[in-house]
Amino acid sequence: MSSPDGFSLPLTPPPGAPLAPMLADLPIAAGLAPVPPPAADEAGIVALLRPNASDTGPEIAIDEVLLYLLEKSGSDLHLTVNAPPMIRVHGELEAVPGYSPLTPRQVQDAVYALLTERQKQRFEEAKELDFAYALPGAARFRVNLFQQQGSVGAVLRSIPWDILPLDSLRLPAILGEFALLPRGLVLVTGPTGSGKSTTLAAIIDRANRTRRGHIVTIEDPIEFVHQHHLSVVNQREVGDDTRSFANALKHALRQDPDIVLVGEMRDLETISTALTAAETGHLVFATLHTSSASTTIDRIVDVFPPEQQGQIRSQLAASIQAIVCQTLCRTADGSGRVAATEVLIATPAVRNLVREGKLQSIPSALQTGSRYGMHTLNQDLADLVKAGTIDLSTAVEKCSDLSELQQLLGVSPDASD
Repeated sequence: MSSPDGFSLPLTPPPGAPLAPMLADLPIAAGLAPVPPPAADEAGIVALLRPNASDTGPEIAIDEVLLYLLEKSGSDLHLTVNAPPMIRVHGELEAVPGYSPLTPRQVQDAVYALLTERQKQRFEEAKELDFAYALPGAARFRVNLFQQQGSVGAVLRSIPWDILPLDSLRLPAILGEFALLPRGLVLVTGPTGSGKSTTLAAIIDRANRTRRGHIVTIEDPIEFVHQHHLSVVNQREVGDDTRSFANALKHALRQDPDIVLVGEMRDLETISTALTAAETGHLVFATLHTSSASTTIDRIVDVFPPEQQGQIRSQLAASIQAIVCQTLCRTADGSGRVAATEVLIATPAVRNLVREGKLQSIPSALQTGSRYGMHTLNQDLADLVKAGTIDLSTAVEKCSDLSELQQLLGVSPDASD
């Protein structure tokens, strides 16, 4: 199966084992016994449809469709009106066989069956809702519920029960060292669906297994569930356990934390509090939707009013430890996706560039900082192409500078067209 961000992960149970035993552990919904999903190569899953006496069409057997998603190693299920259920497999959408375009009533009934009364009320008031849904023994799902053109829509992203180690994710070894840092700010960035949650979960899990401390996570919603190992882990969900990231982070500093994970730095107050926490002896992990190390620094500074930006650059230069920017690339054999990364380590020279606002020099520092574990996105893409992990066309699609990529690969401009 795939992680919530699209990494190719092993199924639970192992590949080749039938998913049917999982269904025996599922609660019986609406008085109906679960039905095992068909093999992924069957013509369709019409048998999974439950007849409905109304004229609105058959009810969606959502648990079975989610298991079908896992069997196909998909990452997301899309439910929207006037389209059949769609799943994302290795980055591309495909229809679930056997379904006609869904009616508004079918979609609403399917997603409302997953909600508590309180969640229904919150959704009907805000027209937006993030929550987690679990299929015991199979996977958890991060659900985003929304309204479009007066109808309900939803996207469910799969989250595996098990947190895979960094080695299994084929990520740079330097990321494992971030779990051992005593203090400071570590940012994992990238577009939506780029693997940020999976990477952070692996780093937090390593800290949990190697350090004796208190880890606090603030998420919307909680995705990977961490057990207590050497550390005590408290996970707080925005909406259910706290009102906002900023509010939870402010109070987390009074909860004797050693490590704080902020699911997303969305606003000035959250960013400011995270910087303060990193400055005052805590190790803070957080995410941003940026595509490079230099744009990440720019984004943080630009959130603040102009008169504060000099002070923020100084704060950031003192507290930043590392920035990891990543994107997922389809593998050359089409069997999954792999992360391509850009890694910035806060050496004294890098801190000075941040402090003085000389962000145009950051790419040069990355290119020459390999002895510290640094590299640019283009360098990593070139290495993946040379290893045969991804093909040239994928690297061209994901690169930040085509001429630089061509130079690294020693190919002519025409070869990458």
